[in-house]
Amino acid sequence: MKNGLLRGGVLVTSTLMLAACGPREVSFKADVQPILKQYCLECHAEGGKGTEASGLLMTSYDSLMKGTKFGSIIKPGDSLSSVLIMLVEGRADPSIKMPHGKESIPKEKIDVLKKWVEQGAKNN
Repeated sequence: MKNGLLRGGVLVTSTLMLAACGPREVSFKADVQPILKQYCLECHAEGGKGTEASGLLMTSYDSLMKGTKFGSIIKPGDSLSSVLIMLVEGRADPSIKMPHGKESIPKEKIDVLKKWVEQGAKNN
């Protein structure tokens, strides 16, 4: 009986510890911003072609969340409906897949962007 209780306690403790670890929260500053800098800022910085065409400035969290002159591109908690994710995955019109006319963003980096949006697109 004692042995069974001990095993049960160890199992419950192990399960709780694993649940507490959970998936790591994606950081805008540490994870998302470097991806945007590498793949987006050539066109979506002050005076860039993308900024001129769409009004989308991606130099800060606030400017990214402001979106384009047509509306927001991030829907916190919903990567499927977020225009940013649609564009980098090529789910929107293929002629406007981002980055436009450049090599695609690798899937693992798109997954980081998706996870950030799913986690609420926080300024962290």
